[in-house]
Amino acid sequence: MPTPPSRPPKVLRTPRPTDRPAPSLDDVDRAIVAALQADGRMPNAELARRVGVAESTCSARLRALRERGVIRGIHADVDLTALGRPIQAMVALRFAGHVRANLEAFRAAVVEVPGVIAAYHVSGATDYLVHVSAESADALRDLVLDELTSRGGVVHAETSLIFDSVRAARG
Repeated sequence: MPTPPSRPPKVLRTPRPTDRPAPSLDDVDRAIVAALQADGRMPNAELARRVGVAESTCSARLRALRERGVIRGIHADVDLTALGRPIQAMVALRFAGHVRANLEAFRAAVVEVPGVIAAYHVSGATDYLVHVSAESADALRDLVLDELTSRGGVVHAETSLIFDSVRAARG
């Protein structure tokens, strides 16, 4: 009996501008999004009060924003040092020949690599920027050599340590 094809790993992909038209948002939708960006754990009652609508309206609007893909998820901002991973870096990777199969295989595999926070397919001399964290300089070196540069098609890697970072309160 043939084996069923394996499913590719679930990848959270940021939609490209050409994937779908931008949803139209009114002032209430924008206020809901801004409030959740400031505090993603805000209860519906507080959210409704802040944006000036009834709780039922707020709940329906929030559900619609999720269904339309405007709100893709609520995430925790985690202190990586507290988790024992104080070293962060951006790894710039360049691929040979831009073979679609290599880029797609990398995209599917990189999200499964322990220590990878995010990967960005970018334009310019670099093909991918990979945000990583590690417990030590040795672990960072091993992650880059064993998990990133060993992938098919990768011909160059440049690792930049992150000394400090800030995140905008809103997108």
